Amino acid sequence: MTADERNIHEYYMRMALSLALRGTGYVSPNPRVGCVIVDFSVPGGRVVSSGYHKKHGGPHAEVNAMEGAREPLAGTTAYVNLEPCCHTGLTPPCCDALIAAGISRAVVGMTDPDPRVSGEGIARLTAAGVTVVPRVLEEECLCLNRGFVKRVTKGVPWVTVKAAISIDGDIALANGESKWITGAPARRRAHMMRADSDVIMAGSGTIIKDDPLLSVRDTDGRSPMKAIVDRDLDIPLSARVFDDACVIFTDTSCCAEKASALENKGARIIKVRADGNRRIPPADMLRELAEMGVNYVMVEGGAGLISSFLSSGETDEIVLFEAAKLMGKGIGATDGLSVKNINDALPVRNISLKRVGRDIMLRGMMRCSQGL
Repeated sequence: MTADERNIHEYYMRMALSLALRGTGYVSPNPRVGCVIVDFSVPGGRVVSSGYHKKHGGPHAEVNAMEGAREPLAGTTAYVNLEPCCHTGLTPPCCDALIAAGISRAVVGMTDPDPRVSGEGIARLTAAGVTVVPRVLEEECLCLNRGFVKRVTKGVPWVTVKAAISIDGDIALANGESKWITGAPARRRAHMMRADSDVIMAGSGTIIKDDPLLSVRDTDGRSPMKAIVDRDLDIPLSARVFDDACVIFTDTSCCAEKASALENKGARIIKVRADGNRRIPPADMLRELAEMGVNYVMVEGGAGLISSFLSSGETDEIVLFEAAKLMGKGIGATDGLSVKNINDALPVRNISLKRVGRDIMLRGMMRCSQGL
């Protein structure tokens, strides 16, 4: 492949990736996929049609792109950020639809790790005479669907720990007051992160103290499911989290009467055996969520839950919104995290910093990540 050909392929693949993002929050457990169909009978190519996977259970990106075309597709090139599927699930195989439409070339960002596909889609296209150009912008394609890839290959979703902190690392004053540490722009960005997630997770202490909605506000997007970690089922039946779909993780020895009352409020109770520190193990909760088709989890607190996820090695990335404030002796974001030797401190890599209003957004990958 020449440099010019590579540049052209990457140009159209970026269009497919941009389209795929539009399915964020609506397609899980499926991956986010976009498709751009290009006619190369003219120099540089001409976009004939495009589409993306809009919601779980609906047509896939390739089908949406083909259905939107107003001219024959024979001889055109399809750009898709994920290998076209070759199995029948809720929808028919996309590779068969591309073959039937007469697509002559498929430029594919990455192989689908789903064992039902895993190269078979590309093999079927090739056998039908379709030229396949693989691994174009593969890293970007992997990053876009890192939650899907992690769930399919490792059996757990992608985990982001998010917190709003002061310069000295507190998430609240000593008396528990925490509204608002950061400004409106940072809070709006945090709500955008919620909209990108399948599940927002919080501890029972946060629910009891703040009675948060844990919903998406001040931005577009669907409010994700809530997951509450409540070992003793202490949260009140009046909690606002019950306004939407809610899962409660509790100990196997929980009170049956309390569990029944919460189920009557519409909550799903999942019993997990607590560990020796009387904590619900993050790995067990994540496996349960993966079984439910969850690709992305955002852990919002409090300090005990954040520390539990960080110390367990189940965190992939951390996002801190840091306000230019000193709060003194308050509640630290990682007060439950015990590090006895400086060499045991948890390293964070690939750090990026961004100004959000008056606050700073720090984003980094945990070295212990089981992800990509």
